[in-house]
Amino acid sequence: MTAPGERVDNSPGDLPTGSLGVLPNNLSNNPPAKPPAKPPAKPANNPPTKPSGFRQFCVLFNRDIKQELRTRQMLSSMGIYALLVLVVFGAAFAHTGPVATSGVAAVLPAGTPASPPTSPGISLISISGGLMWAMIVFTSLLGLARSFKAEKEADGWEGVLLVPLDRSLIFLAKACANLVFLLVVEAVTIPLFYVFFLSGLELAASFWLVAGPLLVGSAGIAGVGTLLATLTSGTRGTDVLLAILFVPVIFPLLYTVVAATTAALVGSPDMALDYARPMVLAAAYDLIMLPVCWLLYDFIVST
Repeated sequence: MTAPGERVDNSPGDLPTGSLGVLPNNLSNNPPAKPPAKPPAKPANNPPTKPSGFRQFCVLFNRDIKQELRTRQMLSSMGIYALLVLVVFGAAFAHTGPVATSGVAAVLPAGTPASPPTSPGISLISISGGLMWAMIVFTSLLGLARSFKAEKEADGWEGVLLVPLDRSLIFLAKACANLVFLLVVEAVTIPLFYVFFLSGLELAASFWLVAGPLLVGSAGIAGVGTLLATLTSGTRGTDVLLAILFVPVIFPLLYTVVAATTAALVGSPDMALDYARPMVLAAAYDLIMLPVCWLLYDFIVST
């Protein structure tokens, strides 16, 4: 207790404390202590996921297709070259005398008595398969030689090789793009070939089987040609060297597809022997050569 007249000092230091000697929070000058802040969470150090092989293939394939649709260098050059080959073939067979069909007499004007020709003539149907594939091979050579032209001119090939991806995907995408371009050119030139050389002749009922050799042969040409075009793209005289390497390598396939095409156009009582056997050999060529090209592509590009 305080004496009468004595001043009472109510400073905070003299205030009564709690049972533990600590001022209550509402009487203290200091704010309540905050809990320690948590350290910021570190970002997860996860490496970027690598695109799948199919995704990489789609990117490369779309790049080739879009580039060709923008420039149209391969399609235009291949189409014009195929037309020139047809003109040359037409001029070559314009003065060869009477043309015989496959077991059918040549068409004569109305009222003209049929008589045996003085010369045996040419069975145009029997050689039409060879003419068709000669046009396709020469046209594909021109397209394959130009398939790496854009990469070489803009130094884009080195950039593609620096990308961490499977080199065999480059082969697969480029071969599929070349196959698409070749099939587009064939879809235009094969009907023209029929109009120029086969429209006045009687074809066999099995002529629609020509689609089989065209697909199998075009796939082999695109696959083998892509590998050889890559091998010769950095050399002098690319066109000549590509032709020297391409024709001998592709000859077994060319021989079988010509036989199958001729059998489909002419017709045969034994189609299992004249058509099916060459088709089996051509398919076997593709099944052997295409995986070999796919496996060798990484080695060829690396060296």
